[in-house]
Amino acid sequence: MSDEFYRMKRLPPYVIAEVNAMRAAARAGGEDIIDLGMGNPDLPPPQHVIDKLCEVARKPNAHGYSASKGIPGLRKAQANYYQRRFGVDVDPDSEVVVTMGSKEGLASLATAITAPGDVVLAPNPSYPIHTFGFIIAGATIRSVPTTPDERYFDSLERAMQYTVPRPSVLVVNYPSNPTAETVDLAFYERLVAWARDAGVWIISDLAYSELYYDGNPTVSILQVKGAKDVAIEFTSLSKTYSMAGWRIGFAVGNQKLIAAMTRVKSYLDYGAFTPIQAAACAALNGPQDIVATNRELYHKRRDVLVDSFARAGWDIPPPRASMFCWAPLPPALAHLGSLEFTKQLLTHAGVAVAPGVGYGEDGEGFVRIAMVENEQRIRQAARNVKKYLTSMGVNTGAKTG
Repeated sequence: MSDEFYRMKRLPPYVIAEVNAMRAAARAGGEDIIDLGMGNPDLPPPQHVIDKLCEVARKPNAHGYSASKGIPGLRKAQANYYQRRFGVDVDPDSEVVVTMGSKEGLASLATAITAPGDVVLAPNPSYPIHTFGFIIAGATIRSVPTTPDERYFDSLERAMQYTVPRPSVLVVNYPSNPTAETVDLAFYERLVAWARDAGVWIISDLAYSELYYDGNPTVSILQVKGAKDVAIEFTSLSKTYSMAGWRIGFAVGNQKLIAAMTRVKSYLDYGAFTPIQAAACAALNGPQDIVATNRELYHKRRDVLVDSFARAGWDIPPPRASMFCWAPLPPALAHLGSLEFTKQLLTHAGVAVAPGVGYGEDGEGFVRIAMVENEQRIRQAARNVKKYLTSMGVNTGAKTG
């Protein structure tokens, strides 16, 4: 009997798990760790959403199996969101499916549409499910850059010309996790035209649709005329409404992809707990104050982080969207590499960040910093970082605030 399981052999050790274990051990030992590593919102959902969860959970008939595809009211609420936010009409019956967060949805879609040996184009660096969801399903990954420029489209053309078999799927993620890069509608128009010509499905991950800054709203690929012919898009309530642990997301778009994913899900799950789906309806249909409030709060945290870390001697580009900063290692310490730098920052500064190499080899030289602590804690992190940098002989300049 072999214990060499096929899919396990295709999954490398999860680099970020090593840092997470160190963080957990430090906290267990009584250390105060400022956790800027995981993108785990520290804010509560709106009160009316929690109230709806409790109200429905008290009903005796609310505790049976739910609907794998999502209850009709929730699919309609998501369709209304797309019309309200992006001006896009979608059919809640044939073009929307509810997922248990974006990760489950992406993995289910990969299972539904991937054959062993298929080639999938995925960004590098990228959120792990964008590659490993397809690797688990038996695909081979060909990396493309995240930078939405001419180099990106050149890489797509090379991939189609030189890859055997020809790629069948392209994964895009803007605002990007981890790099926080954004795109405009012209980018998606060009991408949809390319996909039509190339015969490639596009999977768009728009998890950070509402966390944008400096007055530049994010766009959806489905805003492009004819995009639903080639594209499906994932969104989530996790960050927008601070409902990460509730595990509610959506896939919207191409009917064939939605149908395939729905069929696979019907074998795997009975959908999220009905009271959670009802509460998700309340989030989408109810007062939207929290959306702007959260956006403003993360915007302020971004500015505090960039300013205080700069005065600590570490220059970090301000992201235009998402809840992350994609930070190049301080030049004087770049030789450490992202994993060792992350370990040292945790050990000597009490600050947890995520090593860039955990998001792909092109993430080396960077760390991802999540804006999931309050402004006071972010400033404390900057002070701790300054002490660490000084101890390493880095010229940190002026004092932090």
